[in-house]
Amino acid sequence: MSQNTHIAPDRATRAPITVRPVQAGSSLAGNRLSRRTPWILLGSSLAASFALFALLAAAQDSEFSLVGAVLVGTLGYLAIITIMAGLIEGRRQAVDRLITGLVTCAFALAMVPLISVGITVVSNGMARFDAEFFNSSMRNVTGEGGGALHAMIGTLLITLAATIIAVPMGLLTSIYLVEYGRGRLAKTITFLIDVMTGIPSIVAGLFAFAVFAVFLGPGVRMGIVGAVSLAVLMIPVVVRSSEEMLRLVPNELREAAYALGVPKWRTILKVVLPTSIAGITTGIMLAIARVIGETAPLLITAGFTASMNYNLFSDRMQSLPVYVYTQFANQGNPAFAFIERSWAAALLLILIVMALNLLARLVAKWFSPKFGR
Repeated sequence: MSQNTHIAPDRATRAPITVRPVQAGSSLAGNRLSRRTPWILLGSSLAASFALFALLAAAQDSEFSLVGAVLVGTLGYLAIITIMAGLIEGRRQAVDRLITGLVTCAFALAMVPLISVGITVVSNGMARFDAEFFNSSMRNVTGEGGGALHAMIGTLLITLAATIIAVPMGLLTSIYLVEYGRGRLAKTITFLIDVMTGIPSIVAGLFAFAVFAVFLGPGVRMGIVGAVSLAVLMIPVVVRSSEEMLRLVPNELREAAYALGVPKWRTILKVVLPTSIAGITTGIMLAIARVIGETAPLLITAGFTASMNYNLFSDRMQSLPVYVYTQFANQGNPAFAFIERSWAAALLLILIVMALNLLARLVAKWFSPKFGR
């Protein structure tokens, strides 16, 4: 019998149990890489890769390839950390470190365009982020100056009207699907909601334009038409998010209300909706953030104008996405003034979407059960 094998009796069956030794290369034996080791290996691999690419660029009299240096350095790090972990910690830990490295690289790769877009928009948009941009329109402005006040008002009014149209319809639809819907009708509605989720935004704009053209004639351009097109895009998002939140409400709460003789409609109103209000509000905020940057449907339905318009039911109405497009597409003299206004409006639009997402998180936290809401 080997010296590393120990036999201990089992008290229940009185049979000997063989305890096998732990291999020296396993992490169970206490062999672990320090926390600094992966960072040291990553820095060394990137430094070696940068030096290699710098030498190649100098030898070939070409430009230094930053992307290539980072890619080669990252691949070298993954190979080195996997081999070292296999020799010191064991095969299982080596595979774990390899997968962790691949996931981290995928996350970093996904963050590159986001950070790049953020830096580009901020650096180009701050040039016109001034008081004139926020308190003036483009009426009688042909060159420098002007602002986007009319576009801000248009975006606010159109988005507010779309929310008023979409939220009640989407919430009532989700209540029907969760609490009442059975059979073919519920399945048909679910299928149509799934189809609406994937339709292009320009199709929603064409639909709203065609509906209003039937009653008001061709060529109609109004803010309410744009609000209807945005509502078509918002409804499936509101329905899906609200439906999932309503399904998360425990059935025990409904059954307790029914046992007390509370009617179903009152149970939904007083028990189900207050319990899921945080998730429903978050879904509504995200639906607003999803449609507030749409350009194609508003370009078709609401058009564009250089003047202020506070009436959704009369004349064309400007919005921030369309303002960005028109300023960039219809550049005048000097061209840089139009480009600066376009970048400033894009920055403002991003800030609005970020604020809506932050507000959704705060609302979800405020109405969460731990706060007693």
